[in-house]
Amino acid sequence: MKNLIGSLMLLCMLLVSGGCRDSADLDANGIPHKLIVTLYGSDDPGALKGAIKPFQQYLEKKLGMPIEFIYTTDYTSVIEALRAKKTHIAYLSPFSYVLASQKHDITPIITTGEDGKQSMYHSTIFTNIHTGINSIAELKKRSKNITLCFADPASTSGHLIPRAYLTTIGLNPDQSVFKETIFAGNHVASVLAAASGKVDVGCAATEYGLEIAERKGLVKADQIKVLWQSKPIVGSPIVARNDLNKELVKKIQNLYVNLAKDEPGIFLPYMKLLHAQPERYSYMTVQDSMYNGIRAIASGIKDLNVVK
Repeated sequence: MKNLIGSLMLLCMLLVSGGCRDSADLDANGIPHKLIVTLYGSDDPGALKGAIKPFQQYLEKKLGMPIEFIYTTDYTSVIEALRAKKTHIAYLSPFSYVLASQKHDITPIITTGEDGKQSMYHSTIFTNIHTGINSIAELKKRSKNITLCFADPASTSGHLIPRAYLTTIGLNPDQSVFKETIFAGNHVASVLAAASGKVDVGCAATEYGLEIAERKGLVKADQIKVLWQSKPIVGSPIVARNDLNKELVKKIQNLYVNLAKDEPGIFLPYMKLLHAQPERYSYMTVQDSMYNGIRAIASGIKDLNVVK
């Protein structure tokens, strides 16, 4: 229900912003009247909008057209905007990209690089130290009395990867092996739910959940006990609709790739929201094949399609 409401609110917002004309329309050459970019609003949408605004103005100047950034409350709403053709460019997680690419004509064009290589991150399963759970073996033994929390349904590190791991060790969340399974909505919210004792065990990205919550002083490192961490996960893609003008897409891609070098004053404040050492990061091109590993994991889990 939350995802449906969020998607409907997003579509209403997009329709209103476009007035009588559909703001996501393309002309005969695939050029939009206004370029619309949609992204998940993170746990701190105010800070995100402030950091994105200079980049929006930079894009408008370089592309010579109005740009609008739309912020959603979950990845499902971003996918819904792509489905309804209410956005041209979208920021997705690896898993939400795999889901969206099954039914929608999109191509990944950009991802984040770290030290010149595609950046990676990790999924983690953790608990509040007061639960007394110190290992996955103890989690498995006590699962019937444990409340488990994922992040967003379309999150890679906050849902797909930990769900797949738990299933491989005989703790399939769909088979009532836990007392209750819920979604917190985002990575930091999942961390806070576990730290506060609202749930017993949480799942989130190490880098975008645990580390951000600690840097912001929302939790202390000694409040959380990490029970498991995944192997590295390929970084999140920014995608473009396939009916968008190819020359325009290439120009957008180049502006992203060169942003850290050409406009560090625009790039670094945004990266600082996500990383403790933003100067190590940049944008780089990405190919669809980089997400085949995520596809394989998703295909191995029954009834995992969380969007239409």
